[in-house]
Amino acid sequence: MFSFFRKKAPVAAPAPTTAPSGPPASPAPSAPSAPSAQSRFPGFPASSASSAPDIFAAADTPPKVDVGWFARLREGLRKTGGSLAAVFTGTRIDAALYEELEAALLMADAGSPATQALLEELKRRVKDTQATDPAAVKGLLVEVLASQLAPLQKPLVVGEHRPTVMMVVGVNGAGKTTSIGKLTRHLAEGGCKVLLAAADTFRAAAREQLAVWADRAQVQIVSQEGADPAAVTFDAVSAGRARGCDVVIADTAGRLPTQTHLMEELKKIQRVIGRAQEGAPHEVLLVVDGNTGQNALAQVKAFDAALGLTGLVVTKLDGTAKGGVLAAIARWGAEQGRVVPVYFIGVGEKLEDLQPFDAREFAEALLR
Repeated sequence: MFSFFRKKAPVAAPAPTTAPSGPPASPAPSAPSAPSAQSRFPGFPASSASSAPDIFAAADTPPKVDVGWFARLREGLRKTGGSLAAVFTGTRIDAALYEELEAALLMADAGSPATQALLEELKRRVKDTQATDPAAVKGLLVEVLASQLAPLQKPLVVGEHRPTVMMVVGVNGAGKTTSIGKLTRHLAEGGCKVLLAAADTFRAAAREQLAVWADRAQVQIVSQEGADPAAVTFDAVSAGRARGCDVVIADTAGRLPTQTHLMEELKKIQRVIGRAQEGAPHEVLLVVDGNTGQNALAQVKAFDAALGLTGLVVTKLDGTAKGGVLAAIARWGAEQGRVVPVYFIGVGEKLEDLQPFDAREFAEALLR
């Protein structure tokens, strides 16, 4: 999927300013950096931690298909894809076929705007190609869907800033801490020196869960029970700069976007990170549960309005018939003129079940 193709010197960051009020968190003792390992994550090739690459991004060459991942993705999307594929089991291309397809897309939570856009483009291509059987229409739908989803496909770049600071947000139960753990492991195996900030100070299990992932990946973590979340993130970013880390990832407490006071706290954390390093956070990632369908789109809109999202991680696509929500997110981005890319999708609990999003691969797995 992704591969390393260039290096870029990081932007020099100015010294941190005064820490916010409240009890500061004490960084945990330094842990040894991750050893060199063959990366199982195509976006982050393996290299030694002492010579961590400056920047990772998508290569211009066509990606190699990971057959194992494609099979898992296809199986994970079976519930969504099954209802769509059933539309093309007949022998005629008529109004009934398009009506059934429209109903299947709406049931998959693609949403009305995305569904109409898909159908209009599909009909145009059917007319242009003079397709005569449902199987050919299905193949055209793969092309149309891949085209509609293409704006969501964008690589997560690290190394342009050192450290690259990521703030991760989301509602409770979306898989936020687990996704952070998987991403950390992949980055560490790719040669990046990572530091985690346990800024979810209200839920003890969150700190413990993050500490387990930190131990597995052999990365450092800044954590303090009961501390102010903004103070924890400030200390973590400052420690990351002092220790020469490539990436600092801040976990935050899960919250609903309707909880105004908690959303304000996220804004405070974002501001404080900016005080610790100018221009940070460089990434504000929202983790959304693919099972929630159109509610996932509502979360994207609310968190984007509050924080200005830079990317998404869509989890739990293996247990849902609502995978069409990615089309809804793409359409919403097209309508507002600013797409929030989907960096990663998840279809299981295993480390390798979190992978970079590829629009064509997703469309193929969904409909083939």
